[in-house]
Amino acid sequence: MNMRNHWPVLPIVAGLASGLLTGCGSDSGDTGDSGSTVVMGMSDDVVATDPASGYDPGSWLLFNNVFQSLLSFPNGGTTPEPELADTCDFSDTQATVYKCTLKDGLKFSNGDSLTSEDVKFSFERMLKINDDAGPAVMFPGLDTIETPDDKTVVFHLKAPDATFPSKIASGAGSIVNHREYDDGKLREDGKASGSGPYKLESYGDDEAVFTVNENYKGTADVQNSGITLKFFHSDQKALKAALQKGEIDIAYRGLSAGDIADIEASSDGTGIEVVEGSSAEVQHLVFNMDDPVAGQLPVRKAIALLIDRDALISDVYEGTATPLYSIIPAGIDGHNTAFFDTYGARPSRDRAEAVLREGGITDKVKLTLWSTPSRYGPATDQEFKAIAEQLNSSGLFDAEVKSVDFEQYEKDIAAGKYGVYVKGWVPDYPDADNFTSLFFGEGNVLDNNYTNKTITGTLIPRTSGESNRAATENDFDELQRIVADEIPLLPVWQAKQYAVVADGVYGLEYCLDASTVFRFWELNKSKS
Repeated sequence: MNMRNHWPVLPIVAGLASGLLTGCGSDSGDTGDSGSTVVMGMSDDVVATDPASGYDPGSWLLFNNVFQSLLSFPNGGTTPEPELADTCDFSDTQATVYKCTLKDGLKFSNGDSLTSEDVKFSFERMLKINDDAGPAVMFPGLDTIETPDDKTVVFHLKAPDATFPSKIASGAGSIVNHREYDDGKLREDGKASGSGPYKLESYGDDEAVFTVNENYKGTADVQNSGITLKFFHSDQKALKAALQKGEIDIAYRGLSAGDIADIEASSDGTGIEVVEGSSAEVQHLVFNMDDPVAGQLPVRKAIALLIDRDALISDVYEGTATPLYSIIPAGIDGHNTAFFDTYGARPSRDRAEAVLREGGITDKVKLTLWSTPSRYGPATDQEFKAIAEQLNSSGLFDAEVKSVDFEQYEKDIAAGKYGVYVKGWVPDYPDADNFTSLFFGEGNVLDNNYTNKTITGTLIPRTSGESNRAATENDFDELQRIVADEIPLLPVWQAKQYAVVADGVYGLEYCLDASTVFRFWELNKSKS
């Protein structure tokens, strides 16, 4: 499955789940005006309005506000709770039968009733269309769906999957109106028919307008009269200028690290502040295990011993990220420090040289690092040049950087042309499984030819089937230590999530957390 639209467009959009929230996103008390419309800008595009497609952050932002799922993630939480459903539970001890009972009186925004038929239709439609840019890849284990009555849905899974509740609580679990969607093809009119807190009033190249859904029945308490979302199409300067001119109330996803640092340094008296939240976006160096150079374990170990994450974050990202020494990021159960424990936090030329010499490598290692700023932002090239300089300054490497357009980049990775390349990840759902099974399971999305039988045959099946997620800690710890020893990828950083807001805008602290759900309904704006 082509996962191209799942990877983040810009690198500085997420952060530590343990991070403190700051700035003007504090509790507003009675200062908000629920009658105000909030104008938000972002540099991402919304790729799709149909949840059977669109596996990108911009599209999921729309899905999470226009559609409902059976379950949803509460503010600051990583355990899904009922949304459309009144109750949802596994009805067997093997975690292969999942039963949900819907609430009474559910309706779509146009007034049509929402029943178990729509739930069954939505999942079966997504799987049938199986769009390359869609979320069907998340449900390979979904077998059949039964609807014994209008309020009951029973999912039968091919194998135990305790993460199924989290998967259906994500944007991938969006429920559409079966009367308005074709079961065999994507909707292409730019409209959306959901039951979420908002209706998609209009959608165009440069903006989308959301109004409050009067028929909504769920957990959200809407604090505004609507949201206007303006698209800046990766133009970071235009996004920043719009905020400074007062044309938008919030800038989300897309300001550069330099912009964030400048605004933080000059925020006093400007009427603009930075709100820092938490999430779980990560970036890795990925190694092609079949490559004649990167496929050699001593080369990968030497890179792990030479990379200076602190310098990259300071010099390239100006403090808007944190060093990452694990596959599972901080704030997600299962996080450890396997790479820190194995390779340390500071570069060690002596250890790197010893590893290479023990592996029979005596010449400088010629290496190309592949980057794609059109997907991960202009700082990616700068970062990779800094990594190449770190490697070359050791005298052990002769590394260079090549940068290509994302479309060609993905094709070349699939063809096995790159030895070392960049990948970022924004999780579908806040569970360690989403950082492991897709990376190291069968047909992994990294396309790096890595397999480990202990991981695929024992650890992933065992963690997937464990309904007590806390009980998976030891298995995830073992998995990460195997990966740290074999290094099919090298974690580099975990980003911080930011929104930059004008005075009088509140509620941001409820929009920036590890669930990756940006909750329009929490935003409110004080009277001018």
